[in-house]
This record gives sequence, structure tokens and C-alpha cells, in this order.
Amino acid sequence: MKICENLPKNSQKKGKMSDDIVVLKDVFVYFEGINTPILENISFSVKEDDLIAIMGPNGGGKTTLLKVILGLIKPSKGSVEVFGMPPREGRKFIGYVPQHFSFDLSFPISVFDAVLMGKYNGMLKRNREEDFKAVEKALKMVEMEDFKDRQIGKLSGGQLQRVLIARALVREPKLLLLDEPTASIDPEMQNYLYELLLNLRKRMAIIIVTHDIGAVSDYIDKIMCLNRRIFYFGPMKLSELKKTYESSVELINHRMHRCVENKAK
Repeated sequence: MKICENLPKNSQKKGKMSDDIVVLKDVFVYFEGINTPILENISFSVKEDDLIAIMGPNGGGKTTLLKVILGLIKPSKGSVEVFGMPPREGRKFIGYVPQHFSFDLSFPISVFDAVLMGKYNGMLKRNREEDFKAVEKALKMVEMEDFKDRQIGKLSGGQLQRVLIARALVREPKLLLLDEPTASIDPEMQNYLYELLLNLRKRMAIIIVTHDIGAVSDYIDKIMCLNRRIFYFGPMKLSELKKTYESSVELINHRMHRCVENKAK
């Protein structure tokens, strides 16, 4: 598949901005009734051109961390800044693709209208012409413009994932968060998605939660090994993944459509 190069430009920056667009310091997250923290002593920063994979076992806090950045979960301790603001203010610059989407696939909504939902302007506020143009541009970016009138329930899993990404991109974000976007799509579509991310990162930072270890070696700049706390944050290192997953890891080239195999001890 051809990856569209017609990417949107970010909003103009006001004043001088540090290249650290997200900064977390000493963050802890506790849930009510649970003594063990979900996230423990989390400190790291994201730069404006980063492409980062967050990896770790289920229940390790990966989705919780994304929600902290979005301001959907308030830390019990520590500080979070998103574009120099509290997360609830800074998230207007973030596009988010959750692991589980909330569409009722039987509802008669078109692809175009599903993406337009990403431009929600508030109750009783009508969409503007520029909103419709933004939807067209986002659909073109993910090569779904020919499906704009199709009902979302008639899409394949990979097509639906592209629509969800378009819905996040229609806001022209400076940071894109994706929570396990390749979990339910075939290998060809997985490769398409990673190639798309390589193009998108020319205009925005990207954080992706994934278990796809093979893709990390081919596409990702940095990995975060997370299992309640950060075991490693930096360039790809199999030894650090082993510590996080508590298993041996065999890495096979993702572009060759081969498998990645985790061997339990």
C-alpha cells in the first residue's frame, strides 16, 4: 500500500516552546482500595519528534499512563505537564486512539460522520466548512477517502482502525497516542500502520502501546519497558525487554511478516 504524504501541518506555535512536550516527575497512581500503586515513581519526558513504544505485561500500567497524560486520571503524587500546561488543558493538542472504541457498529453512521466526531465543537455548535475539509484530509491520509459514505459496521477490522486513527488526526494534533492499535488486524495492515506512523512522526510526536516486539526493532526510536514502574527508557534493548516481561524474547524481522515468539521460562 502507498502511504499518503499529504500530512497536515501542526498549529502555529505561540512563543518559544521547549522540545519537551510532555514531562512527568515522580508520578504515583493508586486506585481506591488498592495498596499497591498502579504506577510507581514514573519520571520521563517526551520530545516533539519522538516515536516511542510502551511495552510491558498486561496489567503493568500502560493504558493508565496514557490516561495520566490525557488528564483522564489524576496522579496520587507527582506532577504532569503537557505542552507546558496541566494535562486537561494540554490535551487539546493530543489525538488519542483507545484500545477499545465506543462505536455501536449497528448504528447507521458513515465513515465521514464518525471522523467528524473528532472535531466536536461543543453542544449546539454547528460544524464549519473547515471541519469538513479537515475530515477529507484525515481520510486521505489513511487512504479511506473512497469509503467516506460507507456505514462503519461494514468495514473490516483494519479499515475500522484506520477510521479511528483519522478521527484522532482530524484535530491536527502535536502528539498522537495509540493504545494497542495492531491488536486485531492482519499482518499486512500492521505493516501499513507502522509505515503510516513513520510518515506521521514528521509532523507530531507519537506514543504507541504495543506487544509487537518485532515492530519495535524496525520502526520505533525509543522503548519504555513498563511494569508498574519504568525498568528502561531509551533505544531498543532486548535485555531490558526480558527484565520487563520476565521471559526470554526472540526477535524476528517484522517486515518479513515473520513471527515474534516469547518463550516462558
